[in-house]
Amino acid sequence: MTAPVRILTGITTSGTPHLGNYAGAIRPAIAASRQPGTESFYFLADYHALIKAQDPARVQRSTLEIAATWLACGLDPDRVWFYRQSDIPEIPELAWFLACVAGKGLLNRAHAYKAAVDANVAAGEDPDAGVSVGLYLYPVLMAADILAFRAQKVPVGRDQIQHIEMARDFGQRFNHLYGEHLVLPEAVIEEQVATLPGLDGRKMSKSYDNTIPLFAPPAQLKKLIASIVTDSRAPGEPKDPDASHLFTLYRAFASEAQAAGMHAALRGGLSWGEAKQALFELLDGHLAPMREKYQALMARPADIEATLQAGAAKARAIATPLLRELRAAVGLRPLTAAMVDAPKPKAAKAAQPSFKQYRESDGRFYFKLVHADGRVLVQSEGHASPKEAGALVARLKAEGAALVHEAGKGLHLAGVLVGRLEDGIELAEVLESLAAFAGDAA
Repeated sequence: MTAPVRILTGITTSGTPHLGNYAGAIRPAIAASRQPGTESFYFLADYHALIKAQDPARVQRSTLEIAATWLACGLDPDRVWFYRQSDIPEIPELAWFLACVAGKGLLNRAHAYKAAVDANVAAGEDPDAGVSVGLYLYPVLMAADILAFRAQKVPVGRDQIQHIEMARDFGQRFNHLYGEHLVLPEAVIEEQVATLPGLDGRKMSKSYDNTIPLFAPPAQLKKLIASIVTDSRAPGEPKDPDASHLFTLYRAFASEAQAAGMHAALRGGLSWGEAKQALFELLDGHLAPMREKYQALMARPADIEATLQAGAAKARAIATPLLRELRAAVGLRPLTAAMVDAPKPKAAKAAQPSFKQYRESDGRFYFKLVHADGRVLVQSEGHASPKEAGALVARLKAEGAALVHEAGKGLHLAGVLVGRLEDGIELAEVLESLAAFAGDAA
């Protein structure tokens, strides 16, 4: 019998959920949780929320709202692992273990940290002005969220791939030092995430103040729908449904038959007022049962707390034995225990240097040269295509040991800038690693 695949999803506890959150994340995630052959983990990322939120009442309120939303929308806590991050003490403990093996050079390239530094530099401020250690170590805590439960798959958008790669890097480094304890996760790219337009036609987002709260009362829902921006075509005049933000919203919640009917009606001259009324009736009919359940849950926070505590106990049944194993592995043992060194890799499985290729959020393709012990030696420049990056990797493997040279912190191959050496890395280490590739080829 095939073992189930373990899938983990974090839910940020910030703000009030809106229709875009539901269509793009909540609805597909709950559908996925019902698939056979999977073990689904959903956690409320309240530690992560503290990086930006310093209002205790808001943090608590948001946690209640988000938990109530997922339960009201159909998440079955008996079928999945549903828990609050801060109820699992093993997570921050593992985050410390990982922080002790994580490379600062890698964390320097984390998207959120780089964005904060770039914004400070552009404003003429100190690069690290206002940057907390929490923001800087965000990828380490996220790695602990994943590795604590030996998750195999983590659904993410393309902008989150870097965090999964970092989790793999930290886990691989830990395993290299202390033995094979951590499962290295894989990113599952969510290519078909639904993106709903907001009231003004832009992507529905709290930052644009154009959202429709998921569980708005009927009167508020109707008023918000009435404010959706449409064109000036009059009743009876044909309209283009495919260019209509209103129709995009309608289609996201309609059956195929309903969507086809609305498409034809707009082509036939249905007025925008009538279309908005139809959208209101569709959304209210879809959301009313969940809204009623949400309101009942919000009125009974003790019930939600009990659900989360039960979920924490269920989750800790996995995390606690793992952390006990990891404590022993790193040497945090009773003094009466036998003194055992970390297992040494077998000669036949000795680690080798490697190149890792990936795509960044800027759309360019990069690679890094990684030492056999897991340290990043060289970080490449960006390339326009994977083929271009791959060709340079092939040259480095074939002839790099003989032709590369250092100029400042830049690494050059026959006069072409390859990338930069990481902090504390010597050229001799790079040459030694490149020589290993040449030896393999021979």
